[in-house]
Amino acid sequence: MESRTIASYKTPSGQRVEIAKQSFPSVRKRPTKRVAFVSSLHGNELEGIYLCHLLIRHLKNLQQTQPEAFQGEIHIYPAVNPQAVAVGSRLSPFFSLDINRQFGGNDARSLPAQSASELLDDLKSSADIVVDFHASNLHLQEAPQIRIIDGLHKKLIPLAVQCNVDLIWVHPAAPMFESTLGYNLNQAKINTLVIEAGISLRLNKEFADQLFRGMLNLLHHTGVLTFTGSPLNIDPPVIAHPSEVVLLQSEYAGLFVGHCDLKKNIAKGEMIGEVVSATDGEVLQEVTAPASGFLFTLREHPLVYPGAPLARIALKEMDRP
Repeated sequence: MESRTIASYKTPSGQRVEIAKQSFPSVRKRPTKRVAFVSSLHGNELEGIYLCHLLIRHLKNLQQTQPEAFQGEIHIYPAVNPQAVAVGSRLSPFFSLDINRQFGGNDARSLPAQSASELLDDLKSSADIVVDFHASNLHLQEAPQIRIIDGLHKKLIPLAVQCNVDLIWVHPAAPMFESTLGYNLNQAKINTLVIEAGISLRLNKEFADQLFRGMLNLLHHTGVLTFTGSPLNIDPPVIAHPSEVVLLQSEYAGLFVGHCDLKKNIAKGEMIGEVVSATDGEVLQEVTAPASGFLFTLREHPLVYPGAPLARIALKEMDRP
């Protein structure tokens, strides 16, 4: 393994911050492919950091026991927003900026924008395929999924199905995505998958293990790794296009009490949860599935308000528009 610092800068308080990259070179003069894994653009999303730990540990051992397995290059960026990770914050400290909204612009005067620019340039120079790991916010628990902007799905779904996620969600394009890392890498013709799993400031070991197997499978599928052993158990994901996902929202302010588990194939009319009053003992809303499908998002934070998201369901084929 080779370690390199891709960016280094001083914070307004004088602290030196470095963004590290761990690389596993190919045994070939011309690597089959170059795959990069990126974690913690948001410092409160910890699933990716742990997943990078699992990958680095496994690859270091593989490099010692089967060095010939590395037919391509692998680059891992475990913590690209180290200051935000240190305080468990979505935004970069001192600047209150979302680093994943700093890509592709012309204004690189702030330190987060400068580090975003350096990260983007480094990935463009060293990767053919990128996987960008994310977790959800504090309110919603997400099943392991890959989100693809509509229009990119034809080239990305063949890679996404190798990643052992539960769902591939093709969603409509929106202006807000144009400043993200994933969007700008895809525009640069570098196939980039954005994975979301779990919830912020938490670790779900089951999800991490599931995605770890998926990442190894992706490396094997692309020819980056060739290794012996039992085949990986990869389940086919549900694939949902923009009109095939239903969002359930709260109609009231109160407490949401869940009645079922995430990652469930749910039937039409089945109870998902209740919104209850905090003051008078009343059930304000019974939240039921409007159609059959796969429950891939579920409210975790109990405090809700009118319009707050409670659940998302990927519809079964028979209930799709």
